[in-house]
Amino acid sequence: MKHRRIPKRRAVLGGAGALALAATATLTMTSAQAATAPTADRLTPAAATALAAQFKTGTAGSFYDAKAHKLVVNVVDETAAKAVRAKGAEARLVKHTLAQLDTARRTLKAKATIPGTAWSVDPRSNKVLVTADRTVRGAELNQLTKVVGALGDKAELRQSKGEFKTLIAGGDAIWGSTARCSLGFNVVKDGQPYFLTAGHCGNAVQSWSDQQGGSEIATTDQSTFPGNDYSIAKYTANTAHPSEVDLYNGSTQQITQAGDATVGEHVTRSGSTSQVHDGTVKALNATVNYQEGTVNGLIQTDVCAEPGDSGGALFDGGTALGLTSGGSGDCSSGGETFFQPVPAALAAYGAQIG
Repeated sequence: MKHRRIPKRRAVLGGAGALALAATATLTMTSAQAATAPTADRLTPAAATALAAQFKTGTAGSFYDAKAHKLVVNVVDETAAKAVRAKGAEARLVKHTLAQLDTARRTLKAKATIPGTAWSVDPRSNKVLVTADRTVRGAELNQLTKVVGALGDKAELRQSKGEFKTLIAGGDAIWGSTARCSLGFNVVKDGQPYFLTAGHCGNAVQSWSDQQGGSEIATTDQSTFPGNDYSIAKYTANTAHPSEVDLYNGSTQQITQAGDATVGEHVTRSGSTSQVHDGTVKALNATVNYQEGTVNGLIQTDVCAEPGDSGGALFDGGTALGLTSGGSGDCSSGGETFFQPVPAALAAYGAQIG
């Protein structure tokens, strides 16, 4: 899916900004002791992700150390540490198990599902990091502080100067009659061309164009938000739909597959408002409580985004990772952005990258 910058009067989103639109509307929402381990082979992010999949049980999370090119796996006992080292990863002894941290997450869901809050398990600190945006004040902030405090050293509360929100703005990406978003990735379903974008975008728009007030090029087929944040639209016009992302420098990134993100992985986002920015994956399976409802299972990053980037593409090289869901901040002051994982969207709709 390409993400090429679309000329104002151009009718067809060729390749990336167009419907290859790959990316973009913004939804703008103790210390652990390292266990001694033999030096592991230098791993790429993809190899680290594959290796991490082998440690689904018996460990307490993992993250990719980009500087050392290795996977660090949290464990709570030496037996698990030996098993981790045997597979080529570095073992790190921590205090809390994933089960304990998941219990903390369930407590937050039951007692602190407040609009303007978000939480995720941070494998580096071995805690659940809870964030309250600037809209959480008074009694709600007191309630959140009390709940987090009761969780002891399993959770930590932070406050953000920004506001977690999903924004659909005007611009030169994919347009509905009253809203604008960005295309995420071109896909194939039942042999026919479709594209993925954010679910809150699909909820708002049924008929899509490549320019404001232009002719229809696609229609929303299915959309899910809140809960998840993905939608799929079917092309209805003879529009170019390469599997590429626009890099906004005259070139594109070919997308050949979808994959899971890894904490610590360096990633890139392309959007029609703020164009291309990069950063790092901070957490997986994040929960965000937007004003419109709660979305679970998101990728949390320190990549910036702005209104109009919603639905846009998050990727690492040729691998599609996420669709821009929401966040806080902007690309001048910085911020954090959450992404709907692409593999979950593909599975929900029976589609493939293509």
